[in-house]
Amino acid sequence: MRPGRNRGWLLRLVIAFSFAQAAVSMARPAVSYRALALGADERAIGVIAGVYALLPLFAAVPLGRRTDHGRCAPLLPAGVVLIAAGCALSGLAGSLWAMAVWSGVMGLGHLSFVIGAQSLVARQSVPHEQDRNFGHFTIGASLGQLIGPIAAGALIGGHDMAGTSALALVVAGAGAAVAVTSLWRIEDRTALTSRTRHGDRVPVRRILGARGVPAGILISLSVLSATDVLTAYLPVVGEHRGIAPSVVGLLLSLRAAATIACRLVLTPLLKLGRTPLLTSTCLLAALLCAAIALPVPVWALATLLAALGFCLGVGQPLSMTTVVRAAPEGARSTALALRLTGNRLGQVAAPAGAGLVAGVAGVAAPFVLLGGLLLLSAGVALRSPAREPADVPKDTARAAEGPAGAESRR
Repeated sequence: MRPGRNRGWLLRLVIAFSFAQAAVSMARPAVSYRALALGADERAIGVIAGVYALLPLFAAVPLGRRTDHGRCAPLLPAGVVLIAAGCALSGLAGSLWAMAVWSGVMGLGHLSFVIGAQSLVARQSVPHEQDRNFGHFTIGASLGQLIGPIAAGALIGGHDMAGTSALALVVAGAGAAVAVTSLWRIEDRTALTSRTRHGDRVPVRRILGARGVPAGILISLSVLSATDVLTAYLPVVGEHRGIAPSVVGLLLSLRAAATIACRLVLTPLLKLGRTPLLTSTCLLAALLCAAIALPVPVWALATLLAALGFCLGVGQPLSMTTVVRAAPEGARSTALALRLTGNRLGQVAAPAGAGLVAGVAGVAAPFVLLGGLLLLSAGVALRSPAREPADVPKDTARAAEGPAGAESRR
């Protein structure tokens, strides 16, 4: 049976991703609150948020190379272990430096899991199902982003902010460990074919020179930077505007729920065309992100976040498909890793830049900068039309099907 038709592996992957992402989404605001309780200012929050991406920044391409010529499934449990350790030990850390280090470990685990998972989806999906399967896969991330902030908001609060935020981080670590239960039956049935068909490494310069890869990287970087800074800085905005942590958690979860809604209807939305859809959603997201800087009431902020979450739901799955289709054969995992490297660059630069801007111009100013970045992405999406499934060669489609797909044709 074709892997594109038998999506039991995809359901298990989505469940595992939901637990792993919920742990990270619970830990990120908890880290911010715990750092504030330990005496951090806005700039320190930005540095700690940036370190989350700094360690993975150097590991993405080597992991992608290894995945292109080997199995990607082992990266999944390894990533879960690192996420669980990073969350729990961040809660036990007693200094801002230690929190930054364990935040980096958490980020490395998340990167390992995502590289393995994205490569698995790319290998197990036939070309015309890639948009849908990547969309379903990213629902796991959105579910985690929906549950995590609510759980963090329920646990964090009161007079002992340091203690409650530490508890939230330990609970997040335990939640991440649950993801292992959905991973044990996931197999990479295309790994053997990958090792035998592709013996030579494609140079990184050639991958980045493929039309569509840079555009996919920039769009993904912009969307993730918006989500990441929103997660890290909405608690700070809430503190300045007198919004309780529980309400901030609900607002972040509302954004995630809107993203889930977008990805559930992604297939009919694609009838508008991939390029117009990417361009319009990035443009709307830019305007909505900048509007968060306005001193609006909570109900209006909730409306803005819901609309923003829906628009941001398009960029990640379509940028994955864009990169996979544009990359040379035999280097798709490396191309996805380069996309994640761009994401991590954004996660290093965006929070750090946000911290500097917030320290000078106020805590809402970073959202105006993010609006500008999303506006740039809208222009790039318009100038770099995405390849459609019909453009994918038949031999590439057979390679994507893997051994199970080949067996079904015999």
